Amino acid sequence: MKCTQYFLSTRQRADRACIEFVIQHPAQELIQQDGRIRRWASISEANGKYLRVVLLPDGETVHNAFF
Repeated sequence: MKCTQYFLSTRQRADRACIEFVIQHPAQELIQQDGRIRRWASISEANGKYLRVVLLPDGETVHNAFF
């Protein structure tokens, strides 16, 4: 998984599998005006909370991820 430096410096996450799941199986997707892509999916390991992943316009580089 490719990530921005911002993501690497602020979000060294242990739940990368959940991020990959959201990227590959989003429940919803929204493209922002700046071209970044927001994807959401419910994560059963987090009691059904939704994880939002923000991708760069290339659709594969993770910029941010948070519940």
